[in-house]
Amino acid sequence: MNWFTGFVLYVMIWWTMLFAVLPFWTRPVTDDAQVSGGWRGAPERPLLLRKFLVTTLLATVIWGGSIMLITSQYLSFRSGIFYLPD
Repeated sequence: MNWFTGFVLYVMIWWTMLFAVLPFWTRPVTDDAQVSGGWRGAPERPLLLRKFLVTTLLATVIWGGSIMLITSQYLSFRSGIFYLPD
């Protein structure tokens, strides 16, 4: 795997993790005039920096595990559990 493939894999994992982390620590607006029918607009405190840091941490851990799994010989078609003898 070259550096470009690793970078694209990281961006895909990071983007997926971002959408998984965005709902965490979200509170609705507490003003009763704005809440009459449910959530209206953005939350009071979106905490985006915290969410970006958590996303980056999770994506880095998952990416590292993915790289280790992809480059290992365990899941190889040439040798390992998926090897089919002639």
